[in-house]
Amino acid sequence: MQNTALNILKTGNNVFITGSAGTGKTYLLNQFIFYLKSRKILPTIVAPTGIAASHLQGQTIHSFFSLGIRDTIDDYYISSLLEKKYLQTRFSKLKVLIIDEISMVSPEMFSAMDKILRAFKENDIPFGGVQTILSGDFFQLPPISKIPRDKRFAWQSQSWKELSLKTCYLQEKFRQDDNVLISILDEIRSGNVSSNTLDILNSRDHKELDIDFTPTKLYTHNIDVDRINNDELNKINNPTLLFKYKSEGTSKNIQKIFKSALVSEEMTLKKDAVVMFIKNNHELGFVNGTTGVVVDFDKETGFPIVKTSYGSLIKVGLEDWTIENDSGNIVAKVSQIPLKLAWAITIHKSQGMTLDSAEIDLSKTFEVGQGYVALSRIKNIDGLRLMGLNDTALTVDPLILHIDDRIKAASKKASDEILAITPKNLQNIFESYILSIDGIIDINKIKEQETILKSEKKVITKNTTPTHIQTKELIESSASLLELATNRGMSQGTIINHLRTLKEVDADLNLDKFMPDNNIFTLVKDAVTIIKTKDNKDNFSEDGNIRLKPIFEALDSKVSYDDIRMSLLTI
Repeated sequence: MQNTALNILKTGNNVFITGSAGTGKTYLLNQFIFYLKSRKILPTIVAPTGIAASHLQGQTIHSFFSLGIRDTIDDYYISSLLEKKYLQTRFSKLKVLIIDEISMVSPEMFSAMDKILRAFKENDIPFGGVQTILSGDFFQLPPISKIPRDKRFAWQSQSWKELSLKTCYLQEKFRQDDNVLISILDEIRSGNVSSNTLDILNSRDHKELDIDFTPTKLYTHNIDVDRINNDELNKINNPTLLFKYKSEGTSKNIQKIFKSALVSEEMTLKKDAVVMFIKNNHELGFVNGTTGVVVDFDKETGFPIVKTSYGSLIKVGLEDWTIENDSGNIVAKVSQIPLKLAWAITIHKSQGMTLDSAEIDLSKTFEVGQGYVALSRIKNIDGLRLMGLNDTALTVDPLILHIDDRIKAASKKASDEILAITPKNLQNIFESYILSIDGIIDINKIKEQETILKSEKKVITKNTTPTHIQTKELIESSASLLELATNRGMSQGTIINHLRTLKEVDADLNLDKFMPDNNIFTLVKDAVTIIKTKDNKDNFSEDGNIRLKPIFEALDSKVSYDDIRMSLLTI
C-alpha cells in the first residue's frame, strides 16, 4: 500500500518502486519529495528521457551526470569529470537520488551513474552512499538499443545487485476506474491473454466513442504520427502561421539540439490545431506532454494562445533548448515555440500520460510492452477506439514474466519488515536519517516549510505572480542561496537569473547574504578587470556583456559558475 511504501522510503534505504500502470508510482514519489523538501532536503530527480523527467519536474540522466551522448564510461572519462569544479559542487550537494522510468534505463547507463557517484563521493559503496530510489514498471517499454545485447535491463547490472534494494510492489489501482480494463492489463502482465479479452478488444475495433472532443491517437511509428498530424492540420480552414527557430552557436551543435529534442526548425499552426507542449514551464502552467488547442494568436506578439485540456489559457512564448560544454558553458541555443501537433503521438512518448480516451493502432507493434503501455494510458475500456492489433501487441518480455513473482516476494518481505517496527521506533529511524543528510526535524520548522511549499504550489497553479516575484517573496525567509533554491524547488542557476532580474528592477535590493565570500568576490572582480583590459572580442557577447567562460578559465576553474554569476550581480 502507498503508506507502507512511503514509510520504507523515509527510512533512508535504497528502494525499488514498481507496480502495474495506474498504481500511483508518481503520486508516491511526489509525496516523498514533499516530505523531503519540508525538511529542507532537495532531492535530485532524473529520468532517461526529457518527457519522462517532466512528470516529476526532473532532468535527464545524461544532463545531470554530464554523460553527453554516452551510455558507457571509462576511468579516463571519470577523471576528466572529477576536474570539473561545477560537477564537484553539484554532486557534493546530492543527498537523495530518484531515478524514474527505470525500465528505460540500460544496464550500461545505470552502472555509469554508480561509478560517477562513487568517484565524486569518494565512497566505494553503491551510488557513493546516496539514498537511491528507482521507480518504474519493467512490463513497460525497455531501453531503446540499436544493437542486440544479452542484458538490456538495469536490474541485470552488478550495480543494481549491490544496492540492496527494498522492493515496493504497489497493488492498488488509481488510474483505471474500470474492472474490465484492469482485468485485460493484468492478463497481459501474466502472459496469458484469454479469448474473452480478445473478444473485448475486438469489440472496440473502429468503435465510435461517445465523446465531444477528438481523442488522442497513439501509434507505434513516427511516420504514421507525422502523416496524421499534417493531414488534420490541412483540414482546418483557417489562416496558417509559420514559426521559425532562432539560434546561437555552431551549426553542428545546433543540429545536435534538433536531434536530441522534440523542437522543430519550423512549426506551422492554425487556430483550432491540437497541440502538445514539449518543454517544462511550471510557472506558466505547462509541462512536457500537456495537451491543448490553439484558440487564438496574440495580437502583439503573434504567438499562439493555447487552451489546455484542463481548461487554462496559456500565452505561448519562445523557449530555449541549449547545449553546455564540459565547463557548464552554453555553446549552442535554439529558441522556438514549445509546441508540436498532437492529434497523434507515438506510444513511446505517451508513457506516463493519463488519457480520458484514445484511438490506438497496434497493427505495427514491433516491441514487447508497446500494447500494454498504450492500453494502460486510458482510464476506462469505453475510452478505447482500437484501429488494429498484431501478434506482438499483447506480449511482454518473457524474462520479466519469469522474475515478476520474485519481485512480489521481495516486496512482501519489505512490507512485513517495516510493519514489524513499532511506530515510536519507526519515527526515531525517520528522524535519524533526516539528521544524517543535514535535514531538519523540528516540528514547527517543518510546518513552516510545508506552508511555504503548499503556498508556492498554489501560486504556480493559479499563475497570478511572475516567477521572479515569487522568488523575491522568499528572500527574507531564506538564509542562503541553497535554501532559497530549496524553498522555491528550483536550481540555483534559475534562482540567480531571478535575482539578476530583481536587481535590474531594484538596484538597492540587498542580496549580501547570498553572495560568495569576499575572497571569491575579489578574485572574480580582478579577473573581470583583466579581461576588460585585454578587450578580446571573443570574451564578450553580442550585447557587450562579459562571457562566463573566460572568467572561469582565468580563475583556473577554481570558482564555480554560480559564484561567478552571483559576483557579477554587484560588479
